[in-house]
Amino acid sequence: MKPPAILGLVGSLGVGKSVLARAIGEGAGVGVTMPSPSFNLMFRYEAGEGREVVHLDLYRIESPDDLWELGWDELGVENEIIIVEWPEQAFGLMPPDHWLIYLTMIPETIELRDVRVQKVGSPKNELSVSPISSSEC
Repeated sequence: MKPPAILGLVGSLGVGKSVLARAIGEGAGVGVTMPSPSFNLMFRYEAGEGREVVHLDLYRIESPDDLWELGWDELGVENEIIIVEWPEQAFGLMPPDHWLIYLTMIPETIELRDVRVQKVGSPKNELSVSPISSSEC
């Protein structure tokens, strides 16, 4: 994926949003451990080819003012891949052009997830999505 890109990860607690965010970061060239930003709310990482991955967790956001304090209006510059966990907590302030990735637990299995991708507006990049079987996990 080439920046700029904004991805919203949607799903219940424990479904694997942070795991997916780490995989996206690794694929973008982040070479360090990416902890969940649950308590810090936002982490920035240098990635390959001059890119930067910005990982946000909005679960604890209480008002739009909290977003502005994070520098929300400065996100999405040309070299950034923005990953937002809990985008539904953004008080309707997600950029008009982004992707939503829905993760759902599959009943009676702990290892598998149903993943659905929704294009919102007209993001600059297309996502390459292909199904995988459980044997590939």
